[in-house]
Amino acid sequence: MATMLTLGHILQPLSAYEIRGDEPFISGVVTDSRDAVPRSLFMAIRGEQHDGHDFVPEAIARGARAVLVERPVMTEVLTVDLRTNQTPAWPETWETPVQIVVEDVAWAMQEAARAWLSRLPVRVIGITGSVGKTSTKELAHAVLSTRYKTFKTPGNRNSVLGLPPALFELTPRYERAVLEMAMFTRGEIARLAELTRPAVGVITMIDPVHMERAGSLENIVAAKQELVEALPADGTAILNYDEPLVMGMAAHTPAQVFTYGLDPGANLWADDIESMGVNGVRFTLHHDRDRLHVQVPLLGRHSVHTALRAAAVGLVEGLAWEEIVLGLQDEAAELRVITAIGPKGSLLVDDTYNASPASVLAALNLLEDLPGRHVAVLGDMLELGSAETASHELVGRRAKEVADVLLTVGERARIIASEALAAGMPEGRVLSVASASEAIPLLEELIEEDDAVLLKGSRGVALEEVVSALAQPVG
Repeated sequence: MATMLTLGHILQPLSAYEIRGDEPFISGVVTDSRDAVPRSLFMAIRGEQHDGHDFVPEAIARGARAVLVERPVMTEVLTVDLRTNQTPAWPETWETPVQIVVEDVAWAMQEAARAWLSRLPVRVIGITGSVGKTSTKELAHAVLSTRYKTFKTPGNRNSVLGLPPALFELTPRYERAVLEMAMFTRGEIARLAELTRPAVGVITMIDPVHMERAGSLENIVAAKQELVEALPADGTAILNYDEPLVMGMAAHTPAQVFTYGLDPGANLWADDIESMGVNGVRFTLHHDRDRLHVQVPLLGRHSVHTALRAAAVGLVEGLAWEEIVLGLQDEAAELRVITAIGPKGSLLVDDTYNASPASVLAALNLLEDLPGRHVAVLGDMLELGSAETASHELVGRRAKEVADVLLTVGERARIIASEALAAGMPEGRVLSVASASEAIPLLEELIEEDDAVLLKGSRGVALEEVVSALAQPVG
């Protein structure tokens, strides 16, 4: 392992966010050379398919002021080699970019991010789980923003490679940071927690997502549990009371436990749930002696759990109900499921970001609540490992109950079609194609006026291409 590096070792005198004059010397940290802009710092990460070192010249051509590398790449720039000299004599100024050489770029940047975050007064809320991380992050951010200056993980930068560079966007003006944490294998969330020191940890639910890499459902539970294990004794673990695998984590955290769910046994719970289709969902919140009727602009009954998680974060962070409800009703929150007008005035429900068994079932439940004929366009669910067949079969049985027409996309999704047929769905209403491009002309033919069309699948199936092709221009 490389010698311990600090923010000062790596970024001094770059000092990414120490203002010199009217602007920072380094404007931001990027891992994609195409994102490099003048005064940025480019991390040359070695990935499975690409080596960032190959793109150092492009990053510098786009204006990067510094690059972090594991070997010198260019001769015409200033080179500072931290592998051999941990306390180099940095120049006061230079006319050319600098390449900083370290033993491990990813690890060095993680340590720099940890050092930077440790200097800030921000309180961190970490969120993980198999499903619902991003929607919970967005809504919790909206809730906390009613009182605090709140940072949130940008986009899907939630991994051990993506989150550390994003932390350099934090500045002393932020009071709260809502950070989404993802994993492929055990140890990754523990590392993220080590870097960010969360005071609050939110667990959504457990599903066999990424089981091909994790190996088993037990490994997924253990990996997600790393967040609550890392919480301080005066912190709070916010756990899903309706999920036994999540509630089992209560015995593995030194923090206080706050539960949410649809069961009155939870600290915060909801009932009287009514889906209003594209107009949102209505329900009643209960906490201690408080009882509130709430309507929020979220799609589907499953989104009540998202609202509960965000409300729980608000309560733990000391917000009043007026602030929490205002945040829950924030229509500007960037939630995953969006709608568009499709052919012949149909409604496209675009939930194409990703797919797991639980999220697909939730999406089908939303489709069931919508008016009109129901068309389900379902793609492969990837990285399910040994749960692959059973999970697709489960979705097929539910699709038979909800959909008037089922179109599957991809080889794995053919299991959905087969199971729907086996459950009694008429053959003429079940179609299968191999790719998104094949689905487009087929849907243009079969979609009828006022249909509700759900599109849901893993990102590898590229169903977003179908949405782009079918969505009608606005205005």
